[in-house]
Amino acid sequence: MLMQTPRHLGASGATDLRRDAERQADISARLERLPITRRVFWTRNIIGAATFFDGYTVIAIAYAMPVLVREWGLKPEQTGMILSMGYLGQLIGAVFFGWLAERIGRLSVLLFTILLFVSMDIACLFAWGAASMMAFRFIQGIGTGGEVPVASAYINEYIGSKGRGRFFLLYEVMFLFGLVGAGLIARALVPVYGWQAMFLVGIVPAAILIPLRFFMKESPRWLAAKGRYAEADRIVSDLEHSATAQGHVLADPKPVAMKPVERSGIRELFSGIYRRRTLTIWSMWFCSYLVANGMIAWLPTLYRQTFNLPLETALLYGLLTSVAGVVASIACALLIDKVGRKRWYTFAFLAAPIPLLALAWMGATSPTEVLVLAGLAYAIVQTITFSLYLYSAELYPTRLRAIGTGLGSAWLRLGSSAGPIVVGTIMGAAGIQYVFATFAGVLVVGALVTMFFAIETKGRVLEELSP
Repeated sequence: MLMQTPRHLGASGATDLRRDAERQADISARLERLPITRRVFWTRNIIGAATFFDGYTVIAIAYAMPVLVREWGLKPEQTGMILSMGYLGQLIGAVFFGWLAERIGRLSVLLFTILLFVSMDIACLFAWGAASMMAFRFIQGIGTGGEVPVASAYINEYIGSKGRGRFFLLYEVMFLFGLVGAGLIARALVPVYGWQAMFLVGIVPAAILIPLRFFMKESPRWLAAKGRYAEADRIVSDLEHSATAQGHVLADPKPVAMKPVERSGIRELFSGIYRRRTLTIWSMWFCSYLVANGMIAWLPTLYRQTFNLPLETALLYGLLTSVAGVVASIACALLIDKVGRKRWYTFAFLAAPIPLLALAWMGATSPTEVLVLAGLAYAIVQTITFSLYLYSAELYPTRLRAIGTGLGSAWLRLGSSAGPIVVGTIMGAAGIQYVFATFAGVLVVGALVTMFFAIETKGRVLEELSP
């Protein structure tokens, strides 16, 4: 049942808005009843492959840094800046490409972002010093920053409310596999072939993914929101025929309540029910990523420079931490539809500071202490960071989903860029144990924000969550 049309519109405008809402509601209702068809399954996997290489690209520099620090004679401040530049670029990419995806569509933006971060992988091969690496990583970050939020909006818009968390998060795990893949490749190649090997491998997605892009169709929810109902209807009809051909019996579409609204642009993120959601998700992004990326980006260099571990051991310890994050995140993907988003995030924000405070109290004097306790904290926080794309996309309507997720993930980038700088600054001024104490405090702030301001979204239709 549709809600009341805005009073200030004329009769013709009100009729048009009501018709648009009805058409969008029809597309949503038809998508809600669909099982996971082969096309949707493989669409998720193709986007997941791009996201794998996005994760690989984000962390590749962390595994190159132990070699670059010695080869280029880098100071801790320079190391922190190189690690942070990619995240600063991601901030711009997340906002710009999120905005662009609302206007020209999800797929065109995804293709361009993949081309951008792959081309900068090639450029990084020829970096000759700290300044050039900072510049190339910054531009590369623009591409990687745009890919994940747009991909998240795209995949969410294909899925019904039942099992949405599990289906989406099993895609998002591909980003974490990219982190682990970077560790495995680094351990195998960097000691033999040098740091350039990390960026050479990053060229692979161009050859694999660009031809597969033509297998995918634009988001029917986005098309309907843009008034392109015939195209949306054609795509959903193909999905329905695919489902029935596989032997599924489709139920009648259940009515979805939608509110006729005028397009108000980005300012709608800061009005009505969306203001609180926007500020809450920004805080969650920033707190969780400052800690997670501050740790994972610095740990290989920390093991090598502070504890003087052999390069292979330093890279192995970094890899083990990433593996712990993947294991915890898979558990989250399988359980979050049962536990609920808000409950999971609150628990994780409160649990992760415990090993960090223990590490600070003991002084972080051995690599084994850091591996076990920092690894445990990272694994817990990683269940938040990797699933916030799911939660962000659920908080906004189709007309705001890509830009809302992009702007939210911009705070991910701010947190990620701040993390290595915080580590470098506090290590130089006070010592590593104070870094872990600071991280614990940041996570407690995230817990308080989540407890008091986050909403629950599990099992609810996107259009009913966000009119």
